[in-house]
This record gives sequence, C-alpha cells and structure tokens, in this order.
Amino acid sequence: MSETANRPLVLDEADAALDGWDDPVRGRIRWRTLFSRPGTPTDGITCGVADLGPGDWLGLHRHAPPEIYYVLAGTGVVTLNGAETAVKAGSAVFIPGMAEHGIRQTGAQLLRFFYGFPVDSFDGVEYLFSAEKSA
Repeated sequence: MSETANRPLVLDEADAALDGWDDPVRGRIRWRTLFSRPGTPTDGITCGVADLGPGDWLGLHRHAPPEIYYVLAGTGVVTLNGAETAVKAGSAVFIPGMAEHGIRQTGAQLLRFFYGFPVDSFDGVEYLFSAEKSA
C-alpha cells in the first residue's frame, strides 16, 4: 500500500467522470467511479454510484471479486444466480464472487445504487457476461 493511500480523501460525485454502456449484452447503464486506482490514490476498495433510467438494465454477468450494492433511490429487480428479488431505496445486496447477477430498473424514478468491490482498481474486475458465452 502506498503512503498516499493511507491519507483521508474527500471527493464530490460531480467531479467523477461519467462512464457507461449502451449495449445489447452488457446493458444500458451509467456510472461514476469514485475511488479506484489509478484515478485516486486509494487502495483496497473500488466504489461508485450507478444510475439506471426507465427500462435500463445491467446484463447478467460474473466476476471474481465479491460486490455490494446499496440502493439509494428508485426501484428495481436484482437477479442473483437466477433468483429475482425486488429492491428499493434502502436495500443492500451482497454478491459473492462468481455469482451470476444483474439488475434492472422497474419504476418511474431513476434507480441509483452505490457499488463497491474489495479491489484496488476497477481495471481489476473482469466482467464475464452470460450472454457472451452463448453467442
């Protein structure tokens, strides 16, 4: 761990770059990664905020690191290893490593959720989309 990673850091979400996908396999989703090397001098965690508008979704996928979601606003359905569960503001989701998962927006309001991985960098998360296997 670098010395700078041991220092506190405060960011404004609006200053984080907007990224996303609009893809038939990956889904239609926008996110801002808040803490992740090399963009921030932080170690051990990568996290950010994702937005799903009306009809938006994140395709079923897996990755080695575990992940968490915490729903900030809106409603949706999260799929975990084939089981669907409704989520709303205040819902917390733990996704074990290599568990197949995805999420979709279901209400009239933007679905916003915080996500986090126990890795130094978002680049260390290899997404394996289920639909790509069968293509």
